[in-house]
Amino acid sequence: MPAAEPSPPAAEVLRQRYARRLPDALGRLAGPAHGSVQLPLHVAWSGLTRFDLDRPRSRMSMYRTVLAEGQHDDLIALLNRDLLIDQWPVLRTLISRAIRDVWEEAFPELASARSGAAA
Repeated sequence: MPAAEPSPPAAEVLRQRYARRLPDALGRLAGPAHGSVQLPLHVAWSGLTRFDLDRPRSRMSMYRTVLAEGQHDDLIALLNRDLLIDQWPVLRTLISRAIRDVWEEAFPELASARSGAAA
């Protein structure tokens, strides 16, 4: 009886899941920059569902939720390129390593935002 192939490590499964959701380019992120946003139930299935983008803590909370739970179309419709880049230096410390690594590998401008904030 042939040996079963080993399962990929859980971290790699997560990385692949998040990588499949990525937009082609950060410029595709066409979400709002101001105002109130109501997240769909499949993205915010627990806790807060409405966020005020003009309040930094609320905006950061929404971005954390969307990055973790949103699908490809959700990322494009709900995230704003400029807001993501501006808040990335702090946001990257609040999300999982798998999400952070996938986004920074795909979009060098996020890694630059990170290092620029540290300078």
